Amino acid sequence: MMAAVAASMKERTGRTLEEWVAVVQESGLDPLDQNAVRKWLKEKHGIRQTSQWAIADAVARAAGWQPPSTEEYIDQQYSGPKAHLRPIFERVREIVMAFGDDVTMEGRATYTPFVRRRQFAAVAPATRTRVDIGVRYTQPPASPLLQVGNAPGQGTHRISLQSVDDVTPEVVALLRAAYEQNG
Repeated sequence: MMAAVAASMKERTGRTLEEWVAVVQESGLDPLDQNAVRKWLKEKHGIRQTSQWAIADAVARAAGWQPPSTEEYIDQQYSGPKAHLRPIFERVREIVMAFGDDVTMEGRATYTPFVRRRQFAAVAPATRTRVDIGVRYTQPPASPLLQVGNAPGQGTHRISLQSVDDVTPEVVALLRAAYEQNG
């Protein structure tokens, strides 16, 4: 996706990605503070969100930043007071990755998305006592375990878990339904 954004950058913003990197570098902003770079691009230049992200990422990489690996993101999410929630994540990961060879896992700072052709599930340590799974449905199954909205990632519904024992056959069926609807 970022390659497509970069390819159309000049058409959408009047400058190429490389030109934007130079503009930001000349601005005096900290190139590693991606939030500040995105805010500055929006406020000073009216750059839209997707382009902001692409430019801020390119500026940070030009300054030597490397994004964490997926496993590094997961390690960060399940550290400190949320470390005890890691077994719940690992159980959900095991189940979801077994659905098919077409499932990939991506890294994000606050949640871990699982993707087929599009994201169908995302797992996040929501609180110190709970892991939430965001699931995306076109036709949600009937289940008292599903809560509408406020789900991690691109989920239309949320499933909340407090222990590995909460990963019941019904939860597995709900995850499989999301996988099948997003293939």
